[in-house]
Amino acid sequence: MARNDGLRGLTGPQKASILMLALGEDQAAKLLSLMHEDEIKEISAGMAQLGSVRADMVERLCQEFTDNIGTTGNLVGSFESTERLLMRALPRDRVSQIMEEIRGPAGRTMWDKLGNVNEAVLANYLKNEYPQTVAVVLSKVKPDHAARVLAMLPESFAMEVVMRMLRMESVQKEVLDGVERTLRAEFMTNLARSTRRDAHEMMAEIFNNLDRQAESRFIAALEERNRDAAERIKSLMFTFEDLQRLSSPAIQILLRSIEKDKLPLALKGASEKLREMFFANVSERVGKMLREEIEALGPVKLRDVDEAQASIVLVAKELAAQGQIEISDAKEEQMVL
Repeated sequence: MARNDGLRGLTGPQKASILMLALGEDQAAKLLSLMHEDEIKEISAGMAQLGSVRADMVERLCQEFTDNIGTTGNLVGSFESTERLLMRALPRDRVSQIMEEIRGPAGRTMWDKLGNVNEAVLANYLKNEYPQTVAVVLSKVKPDHAARVLAMLPESFAMEVVMRMLRMESVQKEVLDGVERTLRAEFMTNLARSTRRDAHEMMAEIFNNLDRQAESRFIAALEERNRDAAERIKSLMFTFEDLQRLSSPAIQILLRSIEKDKLPLALKGASEKLREMFFANVSERVGKMLREEIEALGPVKLRDVDEAQASIVLVAKELAAQGQIEISDAKEEQMVL
């Protein structure tokens, strides 16, 4: 956890968070009950993200309370301690809502938070909403973010949303409040829960972004220390060779979505089996041209091959997240009936 080395670098909410934790749950709960909702959210977020704070910093910050808290020692701000403290001052459902908002994307308002949600995730949710609702949402987020989300929606649906946005005048406050309540109750709550990822999944994603040599080095070192963890991470990783798990229709969708100049370079370092799978999903003429392009490349740097393969894998993952293709589980393929 981050360690704060001086008071100068602390923001006001961080200082307030340290004070609240230093006062103890009973006193802090009384103070929280007297605060405005926005203040509770801000201080709660500060406490949850505070990390470790040295005892001498606590004493310097709380000089007027030194006699009472001088022996407190190190404090640790965490989601758990924050939730426990809030439970003493607020109803359980209100605490759950605050904690889920803290765990979710950053932002003071709902629209700020939406602006920090990955566009593929947001588009995947909005494609099942009414066009008018989507029009309201896209009108409230930043234009560049709205553009990326719009581009990921099904074309006919996206055009319907565009038409609604063109015809939309000022949105009534009741309508806006209703959309905001729905987003908070359905989308943000589920998003906050889904962000509590398993550590092995997080490491698998990190390893996926390493170059081949670094990945092999880390995996080998991890196998020496914790073979079970290494095996679990490897099972969660998705590499270029794992594209063999895609169906023919999925491969064809992928081929239409990737940068064409990346494919010859990526296949240059691929197994013969994977190459043949790609060749089988293009016309004979295109396949012949692709083979010629691969041969014409000559010697290439491994790093360039890795980058080309990684870019194609990223597109495959984005298509899967949007529901356009399905990536079968490796374990399912190993099952024999």
